[in-house]
Amino acid sequence: MKAIVAVKRVVDYNVKVRVKADGSGVDAANAKMSMNPFDEIAVEEAVRLKEAGIVSEVIAVSIGAAPCQDTLRTALAVGADRAILVETGAEIQPLGAAKLLRALCERESPRIVLTGKQAIDDDANQTGQMLAALMGWPQATFASRLAIDGDVATVEREIDGGVETVEMRLPAVVTADLRLNQPRYATLPNIMRARKKPLETVTPEALGVDVSPRLEILKVSEPPRRAAGIRVADVAELAARLRDAEGVA
Repeated sequence: MKAIVAVKRVVDYNVKVRVKADGSGVDAANAKMSMNPFDEIAVEEAVRLKEAGIVSEVIAVSIGAAPCQDTLRTALAVGADRAILVETGAEIQPLGAAKLLRALCERESPRIVLTGKQAIDDDANQTGQMLAALMGWPQATFASRLAIDGDVATVEREIDGGVETVEMRLPAVVTADLRLNQPRYATLPNIMRARKKPLETVTPEALGVDVSPRLEILKVSEPPRRAAGIRVADVAELAARLRDAEGVA
C-alpha cells in the first residue's frame, strides 16, 4: 500500500525569528530553513513501515515555492521513494493545504497519510484533521505509537490524562507526536541517491483547488519582554513582595 507524508518547509527551530517592521508577519529573509520537526517524525515512521514490509511506497508531498524542493530532497534522502511539490507562491492556510492533499489522495489512492501534529511556524494543528474530514476517513492525532495489521491501525495517542489507544480501519490519517520515534540522519550516499529519485511539480490550478486564504492576518507582534529578576534578603521579604504584587490585603 502507498503512504503519503506531508512535509513543510519552515524557519529552523534554532533560529530566533523576528517580526517585520510593519507587523505583517515574520521576517524569514536570510533565515535558515529546514523541515518541520514533527514532519521529520512522520517521514521516519513512513519509512519504518516500508522497511517492515507494510508500506510499498512512500510519497513525500510539500506545498509552497520552489525552494521546498530542498525539503522534499531531504525526505527522499531519508527513505521516501518519490516526491510531489505543489508549487505556489500564495499564502497556504491549513484548509488550503488539506484541500490540496485531498486532491493528491484522490489521485494517488494511499492507504495512510502521515503528517506532523503541527507546524512550528503557525502551530495551527489543523491540516491533518481537516484532511480526514474532507476525505471522510478516520483519524488519530498526537500519535506516540503506530501499529498496522492488515487494514487495521492501532494508535497510542497522547492526551491530557495520559495515553489513549484507538483502533481504526484504513485508509486513515495519522499525525505524529514527538515520542513516536527518533528520526534518522540522512547519510551522504542517500543524499546523493535522492537526487536521482523522481520529484514531480504540479500547481493548485492543475489539481483544481482554490487555495485563496480564508483568514486575514491583521497584525503580528513579538511577545513582551520579560522583566528583570530581583534579589530578596529573606523569605519574609519575598512574601511581602509577592503580596504587594498580587494586591493581597
